[in-house]
Amino acid sequence: MIREIRGRFRFASSLSKWPQTYLERYNLCRSSPGLRAADRIPMRKLLPWLLLIWVAVLPRLLPADTVIEEIIARVNNQIITRAEYVRSKETLKQEAQQQDPTNAAKIVEERDKDVLRDLIDQQLLLEKGKDLGITADTEVIKRLDQMRKEMHMDSMEDLEKAATSQGISYEDFKQNLKNQIITQQVISREVGSRVNVSHEELQQFYDEHKSQMEQPEQIRLSELLTTEKKDKAPPADEEQELAAARSKAEDLLAQIRKGAAFEEIAKKNSDGPTAAQSGDLGYFKRGTLAKELEDKTFAMKPGAVSEVIRTKQGFVILKVTEHQQAGVPPLSEIEGRVQEAITVQKMQPALRAYLQKLREDAYIKIADGYVDTGASPNQTAPVETTAKEAGAKELKKKRKKLGIF
Repeated sequence: MIREIRGRFRFASSLSKWPQTYLERYNLCRSSPGLRAADRIPMRKLLPWLLLIWVAVLPRLLPADTVIEEIIARVNNQIITRAEYVRSKETLKQEAQQQDPTNAAKIVEERDKDVLRDLIDQQLLLEKGKDLGITADTEVIKRLDQMRKEMHMDSMEDLEKAATSQGISYEDFKQNLKNQIITQQVISREVGSRVNVSHEELQQFYDEHKSQMEQPEQIRLSELLTTEKKDKAPPADEEQELAAARSKAEDLLAQIRKGAAFEEIAKKNSDGPTAAQSGDLGYFKRGTLAKELEDKTFAMKPGAVSEVIRTKQGFVILKVTEHQQAGVPPLSEIEGRVQEAITVQKMQPALRAYLQKLREDAYIKIADGYVDTGASPNQTAPVETTAKEAGAKELKKKRKKLGIF
């Protein structure tokens, strides 16, 4: 449990187990299982600072009242400190180690130069979100509650205690999550909504990538699991608990047969770990399930629901949500996935151009020795003014002392 909690908070994998493509990471599309990973846009090249919402707390070398933060960049009325820069570099190293332990050093070497660019990107998008009136408060609550359910915790207080027990500031964690949601929504509204894909592009992409879309026969399953209660120790109660679990499963199946939505019933009543995902188990190829289950489920049509099945975990009801045949599916079946793949390719340059435009309209000053690799060629150097001049932007005061360049 401790390992699970640590993983959830450090790398936020609980937030829907985000796939590796850009649009999937930003919740703008579904996953594209038919396409090779090589054809997806690397997340780090776009906005890697959104990959993790882990808050790394580096030890202080001096007492709090003597710490001086070095400012390495000013973005309008916000600042970026060297401490933030160092934390982002540490995050990059951890991300690379997770992504590909063998080539982690090479990944870090390639992406290290863009760390400051990504921090500036984040500040620009957050300010744009403020201009657009995006607060994300409601979405933060929903995401945290989703995390709580996935970690099988009874209350939000338990989630907060779990974060605190790992040495993580819960408030900082929520703020980073909020920042992530705001930037997602800004990108979706300002960039994603303006990316269009024509039918000709769909057909061309499909024709050029057919070999990568070939798939084995597989089904997608959802489960509704009822288990025995383990509260009662005496053996005399075991049969009663078993009968109660079976009775519960049969009652739930009857509700589904009468028209109740399987997903809603599973979400509210399943004892399985997939309850928060409405019972979704994912895809299974032939040979991955027990022979009895494979014969039964592969013979079912999409949308069909099984009888109550006895398993080691308890009693389960299975639903086949998809049944994909072997080979290359016709374009009509995967048009949505193909459109998403093309959108991913178009989003990278479109987002970069959008961020350059934001730079051109912003006041940005970089300290000597640092480089913004995302700077626009049309960006003008900031004009220094005195504090008394009208229109001068004041920097928000920090609790720590702030060093000059």
